Amino acid sequence: MAMMKVSVGSAGRFHTFDLARQLYRSGCLTTLYTGYPRWKVDGLPRDKVRTFPWVMGPVTVAARLGLHGLREWLNYWVVESFDRWVASRLEPCEVYHCLSSFGVQSHRAARERYGALTVCDRGSSHILYQDEVLAEEHARWGIPYRAIDRRLVDRELQEYEFCDRIFVPSSFVYRSFVQKGVPETKLVKIPYGVDLSLFRAVPKEDDVFRVIYVGALSLRKGIPDLLEAMCSLRLPRFEVWLIGSCLPEARPFLRKWEGRYRYLGVIPRKDLYRYYSQGSLFVIASVEEGLALVQAQAMACALPVIATTNTGAADLFTDGVEGFIVPIRDPAAIQEKVLYLYEHPEIREEMARAALRRVRSLGGWETYGSSIVTAYDEALKARERSVAHPAL
Repeated sequence: MAMMKVSVGSAGRFHTFDLARQLYRSGCLTTLYTGYPRWKVDGLPRDKVRTFPWVMGPVTVAARLGLHGLREWLNYWVVESFDRWVASRLEPCEVYHCLSSFGVQSHRAARERYGALTVCDRGSSHILYQDEVLAEEHARWGIPYRAIDRRLVDRELQEYEFCDRIFVPSSFVYRSFVQKGVPETKLVKIPYGVDLSLFRAVPKEDDVFRVIYVGALSLRKGIPDLLEAMCSLRLPRFEVWLIGSCLPEARPFLRKWEGRYRYLGVIPRKDLYRYYSQGSLFVIASVEEGLALVQAQAMACALPVIATTNTGAADLFTDGVEGFIVPIRDPAAIQEKVLYLYEHPEIREEMARAALRRVRSLGGWETYGSSIVTAYDEALKARERSVAHPAL
C-alpha cells in the first residue's frame, strides 16, 4: 500500500485524536487541525499540529459553569469559524478527513485545491434521524425540546452530499443513513478502538452486585429508563453507580429516585478503570448513539454489558454471550436481564470472561487506524477506476 498524505480536521478531541496518532504512526499524517491548544494534543510532534484554540475556549468555560444554553448558542459560531480557519490554511493532502459539521468549506478547499479524497466522519446517527428520535424522547417525557440548529443540519446534509465517503462507527448508524436515502457506496463502517492499557480489570473489593453506568446523564442516554429499571429493584447487596456530568433535563428523574443510587459525578478518564472494576455489570439505555465507547471500556474491565440496540452494541458483542442487547425505551427488558444475572452469578462470571476475550480480539486503536488507512486506499483506487472507466 503506497504511503498517502492525510489531513484531519477536528475542533474537539472525540476519537479523532486517536485517529491522528495512528495515522502519524503509520506515516500518513500530514496535519491535525484542532480547536484545542497544542499542549492538550499528546502523542504528536508540534509540526504535525495546527491549533485554533480561540473557538473552543468560550465553549469549554460555558460547559464548566453549567451554562448549557450559552454553550448551544456558541456552537454554530464554533463550527463555522473552525471550518473557515481550516479552509484558509489547509496544506496539500491526498485525503482530508473531517468530523461532521466542521467541513463544508474545508472539504471543498481540499478537493478543489488538491484533488483530495474527502471523508466526512459522523460519530452519531444521520442528523435527521438523530433530531427525530430526540424530539420523540423529549415529547415522551413532556420536556421541551430544542431542535438541532437548522444551520448545523444544513451543513451536515451538504457534507453528506458533497463528500466522497462517510465513515460511521456502527451498524446502527449505517442503517440510519441508508434509511435517509444515502447511497451505501458512500458509507464505510469502522468501529472505534479502545485503549486496552488504560482500561483493565483490577480486583473487586467486595461482594456487592453493582450496576455501573458511565456517561452523560441525559434523555439521549436513556437515563429515565435506566433509573426506572434499576432503582425499582429491591435486592440485598445491590447498588447502582452513576458516573458522568448531569444535564438539567435529567435532574427531575434523579430527584424521583434519590437514595436508590450513588451519583459519583465526573471521574477523570485515567481513573475510570478502578470504578468499572468495582462493578458486576455495565448498563446503558441510550435512545441514540454512534458507538458508545464506554461499552468497550467496561468490557476491557471484565464487565458484561446490557445495552440498547441504538448504542452500536451489536458491533462490539453478541447478544447472550458477552451481555444482552435490548430494545430502546424498555426498562422492563433491562430489569429482566439484570435480575437474571443477579440470580445466576455463574453465568454473569462466564459473560465477564467472554467480554474480556471479545474486547481483546477486537483490537485497540491500532486496529482502528489500520482499517481506516485500508478504507482510504480502497476509496482512492475506486475513484481512479471511475475516472479511467466512467461508464463502469
